[in-house]
Amino acid sequence: MKSKVMLMGLLLLMAIITSACGAKEETTKESGSEKIQPVRVANWSKPITEQTNLLVDEKKQFFKDKGLGVSVIPGEGGGDAIKNIVSGQADIAFTDPGSLFFALDKGEKLKVIYNIYPQNVFNIVSFKDKNINKPQDLKGKTIGVYSLTSGTRQNLLVLLHQAGLSENDVKIVETGLLNFAPLMQGKVDATAATDTGLVVAKQKGLGEVNVMEVKDHMNVPSDVFVVTEKTYDEKKDVLKKFLKAYSSSAQWMIKNPEEAAALATEYAIDGKDEQQNLKIIKLRNASSVSSEPDSKGLGELDTSVLQKGADTYQQLGLIENSIDMKESVRDDLLPNKTEEKK
Repeated sequence: MKSKVMLMGLLLLMAIITSACGAKEETTKESGSEKIQPVRVANWSKPITEQTNLLVDEKKQFFKDKGLGVSVIPGEGGGDAIKNIVSGQADIAFTDPGSLFFALDKGEKLKVIYNIYPQNVFNIVSFKDKNINKPQDLKGKTIGVYSLTSGTRQNLLVLLHQAGLSENDVKIVETGLLNFAPLMQGKVDATAATDTGLVVAKQKGLGEVNVMEVKDHMNVPSDVFVVTEKTYDEKKDVLKKFLKAYSSSAQWMIKNPEEAAALATEYAIDGKDEQQNLKIIKLRNASSVSSEPDSKGLGELDTSVLQKGADTYQQLGLIENSIDMKESVRDDLLPNKTEEKK
């Protein structure tokens, strides 16, 4: 009888130890999952080749190594990205300055925290026989844009403004995303596009063309990371980690364009052609680096350039109110700023 009681006690003790170990293991798993902080990035587009560094964390773990679980929410333009952070559907917007200016004009409280592409990537393309060599040559011409609310139209207006022209001096035609087809068919004299769009068009047989780059006239950034004032105030540590990881991913893509081009075939919706991917990635790498000789690294924000852009948008009538960009630009979360404070 005594041995039976001892056996039952031993079995009970083993059950308690096993249960405790299981609970400890479960607690460890739970605490481990808590270390991964979710970050939702609202994109202006679907996942495309030029954004490969943001899409491949499953393989490269730039963000996971910082304890972040990044998810990318696709959009149909920079305005979508802004709407997603304002509505609380996302934490960070991958958007263009024009969409930022429009939102600030409507009274949204937003902060710009990182300059993704300091170099403007928009251009105006025409066939050589049209003799459109400078912005003034656009007067009286028919020009295609993706849409009347797109960055192609906005940057076309900026270029015209810098040349002393206005929208009334040209005829703007909405052509859709396949905007090079009307150019090749002779339906427009020129088309507003991006550098990557031009690469694809050339690969499809566009031929010899004249290209006017907006950055040669006013180099407003193409894309920036934007957050709401609330997110900026409440999630600074998470945002610092995100920007540090993003900067590392951008540096990786600059140093390893061939690897990025190969991965784009798996992660980008437009990435089937690896050689085309490589051309696009090299272009976007170039636009990620500031042309200023005193630049302190990736992501650096130049408030004066953004201010000039906002002022131009107001002069063009694209926004109603004067915007003070000093109120919206914050560079204290940038990796180089964080390191300076250490």
